Amino acid sequence: MPLTKRIIPCLDIKDGQTVKGINFLNIRAVGDPVELGSRYAQMGADELVFLDITATHEKRKTLSDLVTRIAHHINIPFTVGGGISSVSDVSTLLQAGADKISVNSAAVRNPKLIEELALQFGSQCVVLAVDTKFVNGEWIVFLNGGRIPTEIRTLEWVQNAVDLGAGEILLTSMDHDGTKNGFAIDLTREVSESVNVPVIASGGAGKMEHFVDVFNQGKADAALAAGIFHYGEIELPALKQFLYDKGIEVRR
Repeated sequence: MPLTKRIIPCLDIKDGQTVKGINFLNIRAVGDPVELGSRYAQMGADELVFLDITATHEKRKTLSDLVTRIAHHINIPFTVGGGISSVSDVSTLLQAGADKISVNSAAVRNPKLIEELALQFGSQCVVLAVDTKFVNGEWIVFLNGGRIPTEIRTLEWVQNAVDLGAGEILLTSMDHDGTKNGFAIDLTREVSESVNVPVIASGGAGKMEHFVDVFNQGKADAALAAGIFHYGEIELPALKQFLYDKGIEVRR
């Protein structure tokens, strides 16, 4: 029996509020993260991702007290990211109630961090988040919430990170983020086929068919979305039924 595909709502947090933007810009508030997280858990979300999107840029740590409040209201796996750069940061968040942590900019700057975290907490706990954009014919890694381009090719970085111990990849196409025109199918498939860990596709979900495409054509193990859930454009139970009817294994 194939592994079930996961649907993961994402809470991007800024100033304690859930926010949403387009192509990482024009950020606006959409609600209270504790209420939203609780609602998604009740509606059948498989997991929840909480990203403190300005923590790295503002050179501060993730909001662990907010993590604790969310963890108290949900009963599904919970990944937290934003501003994580050390073993002690991760300890704090796991104690606050996170099940997994997501590293991005700090891991690019110090790849050994992935190794340290995997050794200390296990690979299953370490999610590598990658923000990427198509630049001059290549997918390139960006840092600090998409503000700083690197010269690192996305595929090479993902493969390197998995070798170092990353247990899952959260792959966000900045070009597709918030556009609701569909996920980056080719990129997702390329990454999925090049690593032996689960890949979460992120950026571009606008209708239910987009999830079918990213699972079937993009070979993703999970699909993450934010705006369509926050604004009630797609309800989780209806999405799961739709996927099930299309022959995609989902937990219902």
